[in-house]
Amino acid sequence: MKPQVLYEDNHIIIVNKRCGDIVQGDKTGDTTLAEQVKAYIKQKYNKPGEVFLGIAHRLDRPTSGIVIFARTSKALPRLNKMFLEREIEKKYWAVVCSKPKQKEGTLTHFLLRNRKQNKSYATLNEKKESKKASLSYRLKAQSEGYYLLEINLHTGRHHQIRAQLAAEKLTIKGDLKYGASRSNPNAGIHLHAYSVKFTHPVSKKEIAIIAPPPNEVLWNFFKSL
Repeated sequence: MKPQVLYEDNHIIIVNKRCGDIVQGDKTGDTTLAEQVKAYIKQKYNKPGEVFLGIAHRLDRPTSGIVIFARTSKALPRLNKMFLEREIEKKYWAVVCSKPKQKEGTLTHFLLRNRKQNKSYATLNEKKESKKASLSYRLKAQSEGYYLLEINLHTGRHHQIRAQLAAEKLTIKGDLKYGASRSNPNAGIHLHAYSVKFTHPVSKKEIAIIAPPPNEVLWNFFKSL
């Protein structure tokens, strides 16, 4: 399947990941988003042999939105460093099933990852092997029964947004793993990596990208506001 490309140049390519796409291979053996992007580059530029594509970060499989890949070995370590040092500003949209107590705020928890369950648990108190997690949110809009939050991550932890919101009784629509009452028809969840801003790792020009949410009734409602 052809990826939805939002930006590309000689060193990086940015795509809008669909719900259900997996960024990097796992035990399922399903075709990955990286493989889709490689095939796109190979065909578009008629490249012989193996196409280089570096994975600098990931999105959870049921999540949609922006994924940045490196097209060169020069760009990859620079992107890795930028993600590690939080130099890439990312905004997420989440549709939750309850109204937050405050219209905006900062959430701080300690996350404990359970690898067997592929799940993270958020607590207010630090525990052995837990990692501090912080995000800020604001309520952007609401519909009948659902609320759109814009989220800025201050740390990058496993399932951070999903686990922290669930701990505050703000379950993301469709997220069965973190407490939703039912799944979405496409098995995705209403969490979308909406925008990124950063300085290009090679050219040093400012990059600002917005990824439209999936073409779906509730997302379309919030997009129309």
